[in-house]
Amino acid sequence: MEKSRDLIVYRLKRAFETFEDARILADSERWNACVNRLYYACFYAVSALLLCDGLSSSKHTGVRSLFNLHYVKNEKISKTMAVIFNDLFERRQEGDYLDFVLFQKEQVTP
Repeated sequence: MEKSRDLIVYRLKRAFETFEDARILADSERWNACVNRLYYACFYAVSALLLCDGLSSSKHTGVRSLFNLHYVKNEKISKTMAVIFNDLFERRQEGDYLDFVLFQKEQVTP
């Protein structure tokens, strides 16, 4: 149990640090990189949340699926809040892997 607690704390720390990285990138108007960091901040936080209930996945799609199944579907997390993580998942995929994707401030800051 101590190992899980340490991992949860570590992932939450990573989430906060990565969110701060996103702020720095936003201040520099580096929107694609900002989306990437925002996604990872959410990913680390969601991974920590899953660990609280003994859940985990080695794949990003698995983390997303577990989150939606165990927290969104049963309304522990509102669908409105879940949209943030799910939308960032899609945008990060686009920004990291597709050509000619250039996010604009209006797409990122809301």
